[in-house]
Amino acid sequence: MNNSSLRLALCFVLSAFALRAADTTTPIDRHALVTRHNPVITKLDPLSPLSIGNGEFCFTADVTGLQTFPEAYAGNSAIPLCTMADWGWHSFPNPQGYSMENFTYKNYDSHGRPVGYADQLRNNPSSDYLRENPHKFNLGQIGFVLTKADSTPATPDDITDIKQTLDLWNGVLNSHFKFDGQPVDVRTVCPASSSISVQVESPLVQSGQLKLQIRFPYASAGKNGSDWTKPDAHSTTMTVRNGSGNGKQPTVWLYRALDEMHYMLDVSSSSGDIRETAKNQFLISPSKDTAKFECFIGFDNQLKRPDEPYYGFPQKTFAEDKITTQQNWNKFWSTGGAIDLSQSKDPRWSELERRIVLSEYLTAIQSAGKNPPAETGLTMNSWNGRFHMEMYWWHDAHFALWGRAPLLENSMSFYQRALPQATANAKHQGYDGARWPKMSEPSGADSPSGVGAFLIWQEPHPIYLAELDYRAHPDKATLDKYKDVIFATADFMASFAWWDEANQRYVLGPPLQAAQERFDKATMINPTYELTYWRWGLETAQQWRVRLGLAREEKWDKVLQKLSKPLVVDGKYAFTESTPDSYTDPKWNDDHPAVVDSFGVLPGPGLDIATMRNTFDWVFANWNWSSTWGWDYPALAMCAARLGETDKAVDSLLIDTPKNHYLANGHNYGRVPDLPIYLPGNGGLLTAVAMMAAGWDGAPKRNAPGFPNNGQWVVRWEGLLPLP
Repeated sequence: MNNSSLRLALCFVLSAFALRAADTTTPIDRHALVTRHNPVITKLDPLSPLSIGNGEFCFTADVTGLQTFPEAYAGNSAIPLCTMADWGWHSFPNPQGYSMENFTYKNYDSHGRPVGYADQLRNNPSSDYLRENPHKFNLGQIGFVLTKADSTPATPDDITDIKQTLDLWNGVLNSHFKFDGQPVDVRTVCPASSSISVQVESPLVQSGQLKLQIRFPYASAGKNGSDWTKPDAHSTTMTVRNGSGNGKQPTVWLYRALDEMHYMLDVSSSSGDIRETAKNQFLISPSKDTAKFECFIGFDNQLKRPDEPYYGFPQKTFAEDKITTQQNWNKFWSTGGAIDLSQSKDPRWSELERRIVLSEYLTAIQSAGKNPPAETGLTMNSWNGRFHMEMYWWHDAHFALWGRAPLLENSMSFYQRALPQATANAKHQGYDGARWPKMSEPSGADSPSGVGAFLIWQEPHPIYLAELDYRAHPDKATLDKYKDVIFATADFMASFAWWDEANQRYVLGPPLQAAQERFDKATMINPTYELTYWRWGLETAQQWRVRLGLAREEKWDKVLQKLSKPLVVDGKYAFTESTPDSYTDPKWNDDHPAVVDSFGVLPGPGLDIATMRNTFDWVFANWNWSSTWGWDYPALAMCAARLGETDKAVDSLLIDTPKNHYLANGHNYGRVPDLPIYLPGNGGLLTAVAMMAAGWDGAPKRNAPGFPNNGQWVVRWEGLLPLP
């Protein structure tokens, strides 16, 4: 090649690089980004129901746009069709007066001091009751009643020509199918609060073959939150708000009573008749004057007695509800963060981007209420619908990084509400400050558990989450909002650390259970991840004091200065100090590889980078990945990113293993029978990709420092914040 050709080629290459660099600063076409990942369902699949919601309420529908065939979505390998709300908690009657206050705690030795723990007692009535009460439950089932021309009822096999699309940008679930040779088009939205609005257009409306039914189960702590075998254990009282017919919109109020749980439904339709057809079952029969039918159903937990004044929801048309829904979702997608990978050459970009977009949607409708979410959000019950506080970071930390801090702040209020209970928990065990529960409910009470009661890695979470919120809103108001929670948390952390006089150091445990739930809780000490989190959390709490103009807390500094260092074995960090055989005994190569969280989720204070690199390389190559869970893959990716192993960071997000599979509806697949979906995987993915795109404290000064800089990935991003 002559000099002229070489110069021309060089200019072409430089121009190409300049173009690709310019592309990363071009505003993202957010509508195109979102809508290219609209889920499209063309057959009834028990693992692909689609949901609409708003963070405090979720309605999961089958291919008809409502909950017409719930039996087809039952069983172990299925996602049930439920209607759930963040406020929808029920308790079974408790004549025995079971409570955590009178629970029989089991003493464990902590360096010569007996400490009472709520250890789970198998097949014990008190333990069983306290684990499952209160629980979330299914508020009601709303579906079509479809009958053939010969009056026989429809079965799932009778539904053909299915095409269901979730319009993410506008929040509209569009469902098309045929039944008995006739087309049916359904549009379903969640306009505001706890409600759905539906519009149906079909010749079946005029023929009387399509009606709408509302059924109510008794509550259950199980997967589908429903018990259909106890119709006399609950009641539904109907009050007519406006008379049916005579040109008025038929409207009724349904007052629901399940033991101490009471709530209302405001039901209005565009035409026809609403009547009770069986106990806790109601049928809406549209007028045959037109092929189009609309219905609004609002759920409300404000009313405590049926004789209280009630005003219901404002009466609106479906068109108005649709506009409200569209405005809400247009605003959501147009603000906050965005990541566009469409200019990448790596063929995996589309699947990764699909997971990102659908995870944004799912966490917005499932995980943005006033309480921390359950593992399965508001789709169904897992662990009785209770939330697990060690998972809270994985569910919701991303909201702050994606410019949606208010969605995190909604549930962060739990810490303020639960602070008195957490303070009592610590005092009961002889510690200072506030000990946060593991498996909990709105009151903040803990649950008996052979594992959860002994976990400690949820304790620093409020410090970390408050720090993310402060980075989004670095003002005194944010400092004042969380200071009491942070200081009480740090007080417990310092108090929990035991002074080992012989070795002149502070030790964590025993008893404790590590995030990698495979060790002897009665004897284990100093898991590497928890040690690192203690160090980071206490130092961050000190920084909050400094920001507020306060002196550093002496007792926290004493622990920081003398806290044990993680055990190093053959150039790698042991999983715990109690397991020097971490890398030689295969039984430890299982469950969460939490050791990598020390330098991924956390910035690794006090850790040696070379040792951490050796640790990561071994875990990446040797871990039993079939035993892991959805959040382990983003955790691994974050560690790889901090180490500069950017190829492995992307590989980690896309490891081919059953629990790193993402369903057609975007849910991370939990695989186990009672956990077909697993939202910590979705939330963790969003945190990891935000970090990989926007960076972290001390990250290399280039665009998307966590992605490979090899020309295969073009990462365009907006509105993201870096990780600490």
